[in-house]
Amino acid sequence: MERLHGFRQRYDWGHPTAIPELLGEAPDGAPWAEQWLGAHPLGPATMGEGAGTLAQRIAAEPARLLGEDVMLCFGPRLPFLLKIIAPARALSLQVHPSIGQAIEGYEAEDRAGIDLASPVRNYKDRNHKPEMVLALTDFEAVAGFRAPRRAAEVLSGLSSPLARRMRRTLRLAPGRFGIRQAFTDIVSVDSRPSGEEISELVAELAARLAAGASPSRRADSNAVEMARAFPGDPGIAAALLLNPVTLRAGEALFVPAGSVHAYISGLGVEIMASSDNVLRAGLTPKHIDIPEMLACVDYVAAPPVRPAPEYLSRATRAYYAPVDDFELLVTDVAAADGAVGVPGRGPRILLGIDGRVEVSTTAGRERLQRGQALFVGADERALTVEGDGSVVQADVP
Repeated sequence: MERLHGFRQRYDWGHPTAIPELLGEAPDGAPWAEQWLGAHPLGPATMGEGAGTLAQRIAAEPARLLGEDVMLCFGPRLPFLLKIIAPARALSLQVHPSIGQAIEGYEAEDRAGIDLASPVRNYKDRNHKPEMVLALTDFEAVAGFRAPRRAAEVLSGLSSPLARRMRRTLRLAPGRFGIRQAFTDIVSVDSRPSGEEISELVAELAARLAAGASPSRRADSNAVEMARAFPGDPGIAAALLLNPVTLRAGEALFVPAGSVHAYISGLGVEIMASSDNVLRAGLTPKHIDIPEMLACVDYVAAPPVRPAPEYLSRATRAYYAPVDDFELLVTDVAAADGAVGVPGRGPRILLGIDGRVEVSTTAGRERLQRGQALFVGADERALTVEGDGSVVQADVP
């Protein structure tokens, strides 16, 4: 069991104070978007002064730290990546590939000679990137396509040419093909609406929002908020086709491969397969590859996947995702509880999110307070916590 120090990501959409406050650090005025706690090569966490990175430690002792089962399934690598995420404005409208798409895309870009560090590189690794976010505060997002009928209702009463065109497409093809056509028309280079058309649509949405006449206040307010950061961006119109999601603290959202989504605001803990493969369609200054992005999209309309916690004990609840790469547990303890066992196996990362606890394994005992993290190897087996606080645990199912 060793202390883990995260890798800071300073993306421009990050909140300047949310992550520093969680970590107990002084903000410096710059955006702090994510804190990576894992072994991904583009942002490996460190193990302490002079001790190297988590990736290096696992490479040196994979069997001991990962365990036989994880080694057989995933090879000598940590299969998950834990993050703290804090958007202050909308992230890019994006999708993540399946494993097959990631392998094919990575190898094609390698053959084309595109450097891994190139800003136009789509595939940074050969892995898929299903992900789940657990809200620590109110958290806003859009995720997955609405039913075509509901998307058309959101556009009802709007008279701008773009709104009428989108509504007509959805009504002529009231199924996945209509959603596919409407989304493709909005984001594709040869058919996307002009900045003026987007601005006209946003003005209509803002007006009916102010008048209290919106069929979906969240959809309209999300679009208006996105327009402040990215005026004239076609992604604003595309987001109207997606499900708005509001998470309260303790609620989770799962995003599978192929699901178009964008996080908008809030503070959360995010767990995913260890990957940085992101294909973008808008709402970003970063590289956009529309054909590649569209090739990975799942156009089936469905409600967002919001895993309900399963209580494993009075103290521990689990958030399960339909993937083999990760699961997320939250344990809440009070001083009167004494030592409480935390289920789990294989490699684990623990993150304190409230108060202060003592973590014990066969290898020893460490204090963990809000914002601090620990890596626990598979060989340490049984784990208990005691004290007064809350701990998030990332592990393998």
